[in-house]
Amino acid sequence: MNKLKNNNLLIGSLCAIGCEILYGLSYIFTKQATASASEFALLGWRFLIAILVMSLCVLAGLIKINLKGKALKPLLLIALFSPTIYFTGETLGISQTTASESGAFLACIPVASLLASALILKKKPTKLQTTGILITLMGVLVTVFAVGASSSLSIPGYSFLLLAVLAYALYSVFVEKAFDYSGAEITYIMLAAGAIIFVSLALLEASLKGTTADLLTLPLTNKHFLQAILYQGIGCSIIAFFLANVAIAKIGVNRTSSYIGVATVVSILAGSLLLGESFTLYQIVGVLLIIAGVYTANAKNSSE
Repeated sequence: MNKLKNNNLLIGSLCAIGCEILYGLSYIFTKQATASASEFALLGWRFLIAILVMSLCVLAGLIKINLKGKALKPLLLIALFSPTIYFTGETLGISQTTASESGAFLACIPVASLLASALILKKKPTKLQTTGILITLMGVLVTVFAVGASSSLSIPGYSFLLLAVLAYALYSVFVEKAFDYSGAEITYIMLAAGAIIFVSLALLEASLKGTTADLLTLPLTNKHFLQAILYQGIGCSIIAFFLANVAIAKIGVNRTSSYIGVATVVSILAGSLLLGESFTLYQIVGVLLIIAGVYTANAKNSSE
């Protein structure tokens, strides 16, 4: 039993870390792509690429999907919160704030997930988990205040990011409840829902603006946009979604959420190194607090 728990812990932790590294780098691609294209154009192409690639993997037998006789309602509920609500809030929020700022703001997800897990799943977090997540939140606040003087200070941007935080917390809870489905099955329905919704919104937006032809040829005419949809469609929407679903199934919402600060660290470092965004002493302190929070939240894992 202990060996199984340790294996689940190792697999779940590695999946959570890998997922957050992919997410942390995605902010850079989002900033570059939305500088010359609309948010819905990015989301539409991203999820279209993702569902096409995953469908090819299913047809080739690389991924097994078996939904016969299974209710789709739990999966559709998951898809409502992520990708539908979460990625709408995240993408619109990132486009109106800095990459560092949005990454720090979204690191509040562990606190929201902890509350959602306690209220809906009735799972009380351990003292170390609570302490670690609060330390992570402190690191996030230090980082946000550090960039405050030079950040976008966009209220609409913050509002969209808050919506994303709440949506992700609810998504995490409902994934943990969906124990009758594999990670691949959950991921596939999420991608299908995202493709249907965001492609429709992108086409509607383009038709209203009279730019449908531009939307359809965008990946061919914009190098940054092509890079963004390939990275996010395959790296984030397929690989990271799958890793997140496996992590939640193996180690639960609270532990998985404790790793979200990793994405903040990655996004801040990437924003500084690749986009030339500021990286101050206070941001360094914030990053160290986030790392300390992740470590604290998982410090007791080896003995459980």
